[in-house]
Amino acid sequence: MNVLYWILVPTAGYLMGSLSFSIILSGILGRDIRRQGSGNAGATNMTRVFGWGAGVATLAFDMLKALAAMLLGRSLLGDVGICLAGMAVMLGHCFPVFHHFRGGKGIATGAALGLMIDWRVFVSIVAAFLIGALLSKKVSLGSICAALTIVPATWIFAPRAPLLALAVFGMVIALTRHRENIRRLIAGTEPDFRAGNRKQK
Repeated sequence: MNVLYWILVPTAGYLMGSLSFSIILSGILGRDIRRQGSGNAGATNMTRVFGWGAGVATLAFDMLKALAAMLLGRSLLGDVGICLAGMAVMLGHCFPVFHHFRGGKGIATGAALGLMIDWRVFVSIVAAFLIGALLSKKVSLGSICAALTIVPATWIFAPRAPLLALAVFGMVIALTRHRENIRRLIAGTEPDFRAGNRKQK
């Protein structure tokens, strides 16, 4: 096994993860997303500030970058490559070197992790997200539900050590990045989600 692959896979994953499409797209739209709404560089805040089109585009691009990194990892190192690339791309997304280490909360990339682990894991976390978000009207609660679902779903559908390690890592990062949301949910001060309009000033 070529040792260069062990360097290439996580390095490429981190750099690809560091391409924060919410920051890139919001710059094109004329307002830095980190200075708008909640200040988070993610699909939810993009939807809140610029509307559904920008939010869906951000979600799609962030998932695609993660999938591309993990497909590269799988082609070179198999399940271990998926794990290394997935961890790295999630770290890059949350702490992007190209954007002063201020990134998103890892939900879009976490969804891509679930899809690469097993399509049934992906369906499980999407279902958990939708149930949590729709019943509460709070995207943050849906995201937390999804994060909590990835580990048991992986245990059921793809119980292989590298993939379980990736699922645990993704869950921990996502929950850690949502710690302020968790505090507000407990306090009852977390706001309901409302989509914005890119024409708003």
